[in-house]
Amino acid sequence: MAEENNKYVIPSAEVMYPRINQTYKFDTTANQSVPCGALDDGAEYSLSFKLPKAEAVKLFKAMKAYYDVKKEKGWPDKFPNPFKEQEDGLWLGKAKLKGAFGKDASRKPLQVDSRNTPLAEDFKLTSGSVANIQVSFVPYNISGNGVSLRLGAVQVLKYVPLQTRSPFEAVDDGFVAGEASPFESVDSGSFDTPDPFEEAVEEPVEEPKKKAVKKSAPAPKKDSDDLSSLIDEWDD
Repeated sequence: MAEENNKYVIPSAEVMYPRINQTYKFDTTANQSVPCGALDDGAEYSLSFKLPKAEAVKLFKAMKAYYDVKKEKGWPDKFPNPFKEQEDGLWLGKAKLKGAFGKDASRKPLQVDSRNTPLAEDFKLTSGSVANIQVSFVPYNISGNGVSLRLGAVQVLKYVPLQTRSPFEAVDDGFVAGEASPFESVDSGSFDTPDPFEEAVEEPVEEPKKKAVKKSAPAPKKDSDDLSSLIDEWDD
């Protein structure tokens, strides 16, 4: 991509904690993200993503190139590595879009399938799905400096159906669904069923924490704040 272009497509990223079917904000009482209106304080669309090292390096360099072009007088030349290494060897990042700028609500991030067909307005992307993610670079120097990733659109390449977690353990000699019944079936539409989407927002990801690196990778860590050193290391 050209240095002057702030648009970037992150390819085949593993999606984590997507909240883009509507705006959400972090509720300190509930200690989790909850649905909200686009004009509410703290409202945003967001998702985290995991990338292989090579793709993380490529994205990081593009962010740095755009930062170098747009940084203002007095801004630091370097900024901290925004990605966090995970136990599986992938690197975790985050993209988001404010629910509104001033009094104007933001346009909801576009979601399309692998053939570019727009998905339903209420489509709920899930953790573990794979997608291309279009972002815009936004350099900043307020309470720290760096480049934020503004979420624009998502192309779903692989969709992982939402799994409802059970708080129970299996019980031997108990009721098993599918056993012969003397009764006629009843239309399930006459019963209310719980919304499983709450499971997808159970773990807030306001600030992903860095996990310990596996013992099988004993190489010493370098200062993540030294952008040049990190890029040199990733170039090896």
